[in-house]
Parts: sequence; C-alpha cells; structure tokens
Amino acid sequence: MSMTQTRALWVAYGQAGAVGSIRRDEEGFAVTMAGGSEPIGSYPTLDIAKGALCSHLKPGTPRPEFRRH
Repeated sequence: MSMTQTRALWVAYGQAGAVGSIRRDEEGFAVTMAGGSEPIGSYPTLDIAKGALCSHLKPGTPRPEFRRH
C-alpha cells in the first residue's frame, strides 16, 4: 500500500525575506501573499501558481526563490 502526498507548501523568498506562499491541496495550488490572510487564487499547476505570485509583486522585483517546506 502506498500513500500519495496531496498537501505541500512552497515559500517564495525575495531579497527582503518571504513574499508569499503556495499550498497544494486536493483542488490545486493556492497562492497567498505575505501578510495576507486569504489566498489570492487557486491554480491548476505549480508553475501557473508561481507565475501568479510573481505577477502580484511590484514591477521590477526579481523573481523570488521558491523553497519547498
């Protein structure tokens, strides 16, 4: 019997620290910006969720590093 992990967490780190997170659940990948209490949206793939998080950063901000926790 094998178990499939359906939940995971990625934290996006920029130059000043954490800028947001992505949580995987049964429905997709939910993006929450740092300081936010609710997700800004849920996306079907991790790559799309990363792009959505980056699109909410200030213009000119370098792409953050995503680390799985």
